[in-house]
Amino acid sequence: MSLDGMTDEAIRALLMNTQRIAVVGASANPSRPSFGVTGFLVDRGFDVTPVNPGLAGQQLHGSTVAASLAEAGKLDMVDIFRRSEEVGPVVDEAIRLGARTIWMQLGVIDSAAAARAREAGLTVVMDRCPLIEWRRLGMAMSA
Repeated sequence: MSLDGMTDEAIRALLMNTQRIAVVGASANPSRPSFGVTGFLVDRGFDVTPVNPGLAGQQLHGSTVAASLAEAGKLDMVDIFRRSEEVGPVVDEAIRLGARTIWMQLGVIDSAAAARAREAGLTVVMDRCPLIEWRRLGMAMSA
């Protein structure tokens, strides 16, 4: 079983029942994984808000970059591209804002933040990439 305890069926259902995603740590640099994953999610039909204070107000994959998670609006999922030690405050803000899911990218692990999110009723995916999971599960090209 994976680090987060999520089954393939749960990951598939989560991706199919998600509409609005904030990508925290989105980058405008095409060589960064967050750039590619953000584009992948947009191409699959998700309503994506990139979050990066250094790029606030700019366009990324056709979406306006928000300076903070709070500016991203109502969210289903918060996809986190931050170092593990920076995840806690992002998770706490996502809980406060009423997100349904926390998704920590490959290599991003914060068990304490995950526990807080689960205790607040959120689904937590940890140390995974939605692009990789989408392809691994053989999901259709659109959400």
